[in-house]
Formats: sequence, C-alpha cells, structure tokens
Amino acid sequence: MSETFRVLIVDDNKHARQGMREIVSEGEEFVVAGEAASGEEAIERVARTTPDIVLMDVQMPGMGGLEAAKAIKGAFPQVKIVMVTVSDDPAHLFEALKKGAQGFLLKNLNPSSWREYLRAIACDEAPLNPELALSILREFAGREASAGPGNAAAGGPSRREGGGYREPLTAREKEILQEVARGLKNREVALALGLSEHTVKNHLKNILQKLHLDNRVQLTRYAYEQGLVDS
Repeated sequence: MSETFRVLIVDDNKHARQGMREIVSEGEEFVVAGEAASGEEAIERVARTTPDIVLMDVQMPGMGGLEAAKAIKGAFPQVKIVMVTVSDDPAHLFEALKKGAQGFLLKNLNPSSWREYLRAIACDEAPLNPELALSILREFAGREASAGPGNAAAGGPSRREGGGYREPLTAREKEILQEVARGLKNREVALALGLSEHTVKNHLKNILQKLHLDNRVQLTRYAYEQGLVDS
C-alpha cells in the first residue's frame, strides 16, 4: 500500500503498549507515531504527533480513555479514535461512541483481526457487526426512553442527528444504506450492487451529509429506526 497511517498508542500498562506496538508494526501501512500512558498525556501527544488513529485504553488512572477521547475529538476532529478494552458490553461501546470514538477493539482478538479492523477504520469503511448493532440500538433506545422526550443528551454520539432538515435519499442511496446496516464493507457493497468501490464511497459521503450523521454506527441506527432493514 502506498498510503501509511500514523498510530498513537495509549495505555497505562507498558506491556500492553508494547503488545499493541508489535501488532501495529506488523502492518506495513501503519507507523507508530508515539505512545502515551494516560489520558492527559494522550492529548498532549496528539497535538505534537498528529496521528491518524489513536488506540486508546478505556480504563486508565486519572483521565480515563473516554474523557480523553472526548477532548481529542473536540480539538482534533479529524483524528480517528479506537477504544481498546477487555469488555464487549454494548453500554461501553455506547459511551465510547458518545465521546466521538470511531471504533472498538477487544484486547483478546487475534493480531490479524486488529490490523484488518484498523485498515477499515483508516479507510472509513469499518463494518459494524449486525448483532452488535442491534445491541447498541437497544442501548440507545433504553437511554432515550429513560431520559424522556426533549432530552438532547440521550441521543447518541452526535446530536446533529437529532434535528435539522434531512434531504430525502435516492433509491440507490437507500440500497447502499441497507447493505451498510447489514454489516457489509464498501467492497462487499460494491459487489452486491454491481458498483465500483469508488462509487459506493461517494454515495456514502452524500448519505452522511444528507442525514447529518458522522459514521457507520449512526447510519446503522438510522436504517433500523426507519425500517430500512429488519431487526
């Protein structure tokens, strides 16, 4: 691959950082831009090293990974953040998405799965497992219900999705949205619909703009809520 992606590794455990460094370094498209041992240090290192991706441990002393993710996304919205944890609890993923994270990696996944997922994150095409998507949707729905109508804080990772005029999607855009919500990657969507991968990427960009959404997780939520895919 001609393009390389700079990765910042954040974990308070030096052995965990070393392990992540070894995994990332095995991918020729990744370059480790640096390491940090705390949320506070992560913010400083992002400003200094301008990484493309931050691998962020969720639980750290002092400022935890979730709060650090929120601060980083506020100052550097172009940086992609992938939270790293030992738990696959949808509630944790929900919180990570609220803070602006783009992804979620379990520490017990094999290294090749890590690299494949990071490639997808870097290229803006990380799929969401349909079963996990449903779990997240239930989490969203439960929190919105408990908060009651009119509570903007309960609506998910970006309140931009809660209001404003949305342009109607074309028939083709709806087809692409349906495939994305089923967990397909851009390449798989292209094959399923007989399109080029470049065309799929352009359509996804337009869909996100029309719906005022930020990422594939929010697209999946929207597709389920609108009945575009069966739950």
